[in-house]
Amino acid sequence: MKIVVVGSMAFDDVETPFGKVTRVIGGSATYFSVAASFFAPVAVVAVVGEDFPKAELDFLESRGIDISGVRVASGRTFRWAGRYHEDMNVRDTLDLQLNVFADFAPELPESYRDADICFLGAINPELQQRVLDQLRAPKLVAADTITHWIEQTRAGIAELFRRVDLLTVNDEEARLLSGERNIVGAARKILAMGPKSLLIKRGEYGVLHFSGDAIFAVPAYPLEQVFDPTGAGDTFAGGFIGALAKSGDLSPASVRRAIVYGSVMGSFVVEDFSLRRLRTLGAEDIERRYRQFVALTEF
Repeated sequence: MKIVVVGSMAFDDVETPFGKVTRVIGGSATYFSVAASFFAPVAVVAVVGEDFPKAELDFLESRGIDISGVRVASGRTFRWAGRYHEDMNVRDTLDLQLNVFADFAPELPESYRDADICFLGAINPELQQRVLDQLRAPKLVAADTITHWIEQTRAGIAELFRRVDLLTVNDEEARLLSGERNIVGAARKILAMGPKSLLIKRGEYGVLHFSGDAIFAVPAYPLEQVFDPTGAGDTFAGGFIGALAKSGDLSPASVRRAIVYGSVMGSFVVEDFSLRRLRTLGAEDIERRYRQFVALTEF
């Protein structure tokens, strides 16, 4: 199955208790596509500025990622700067410059429109729907959102949810969407809005999947140190969707197996800043940690 992802490509400045990096590659579409590329063909729709390094685009292509949907626009690339606290679940945004991303209007190349799976990164829900209008007959539509769009575009969010098979949010976003403090209660309200299933990402506490009356819980893989949580959720989503696409199977059992692969990929990316760990990752590393993960949760 072929995957299309629509989202951001960016420069990040990141500071954590373990160090600081500037102008490293980030963005939801970047993390997602690199993670998914370990499993299945993936094509990207995004915009970057003239300052985006060709070497980074070459790296994506070296992973087999189709970048013909990445537009190089006149101006500077989207930039984000953030600082994480000792509690890595808490961070402060220090700077946000949308630059060319402010005028992002996703257009899918003809070769993308027959994609089997579409993942809509956390962009304006009007743009997410614009992407769906360009797809012919996807087997699975998954979408992400963030607090900003939930607060600013309630009507657009509601309309989008009716067209989504799978929604991914974190626990804070789930509570904001639903008005419920209890996560299970929040999930039930969100599913009533339209998505067929829901993934709630809970950082170091793992992932919860809700579908109909079924609930599936996966813990986070235990790590001695987390260097940089930036992109962990997008990397999880890339591993999850990539594993689903590789299997060609959308059954509940396949979804649960793919969630574990997503958790495995998320556990790798936080071991270093930006994409550094994913650049050195091999298929054997992924399968080894997958087996460790299964052994960890088996009883």
